[in-house]
Amino acid sequence: MSRPTCCRCQRPLSRCLCPLIPDLDSQTRLLILQHPSEAAHALNTARLAALGLRNAEFRVGEVFDELPQWLARPGYQACLLFPGEHAAPLAPRQAGQLPLLLVVPDGTWRKARKLLHLNPLLAALPRVSLSNAPTSRYRLRKAPQADALSTIEAIVSALETLEAPSCFQALLRPFDALIEGQIAAMGEQTYRRNHVRD
Repeated sequence: MSRPTCCRCQRPLSRCLCPLIPDLDSQTRLLILQHPSEAAHALNTARLAALGLRNAEFRVGEVFDELPQWLARPGYQACLLFPGEHAAPLAPRQAGQLPLLLVVPDGTWRKARKLLHLNPLLAALPRVSLSNAPTSRYRLRKAPQADALSTIEAIVSALETLEAPSCFQALLRPFDALIEGQIAAMGEQTYRRNHVRD
């Protein structure tokens, strides 16, 4: 029999993260596009990010037919948060510049690239990337490169760059609790054996 889950954060009711999820406003609008393979993952950080931001939209799928309408939101300049040769480093928004509609693909690097391949409109967006990003606190998933961040960490870093000196660290409270809960569930010895490098 499956455990009862919270319909909002989709965690087991006994480990509901909703009390930790903030209600933050931002000038930047977020469009988070999640590959379906991530949706049932226990460490679903993209959903937590969307729940904690008023100006965020969260969609799950592979092909997004509604993308033209989502990207044509008046008063915003759409761009894709994804590294690449032609990605411009994010910088604080200057006076007179339109706020960004920041499109964030969520999934493994392979799945995120697949989203771009299946949605040419996404691939055609101007790309931006993080510079001087912090070290990831995501201790439970092996990253392909040392500077890789979870989706929620990348969003916090992007917002704090674009909207400096505003702080979005509160968005990481449920994320930290999620990580600690997973470590507690597996046991310290198992965690150290599988996830801690000497």
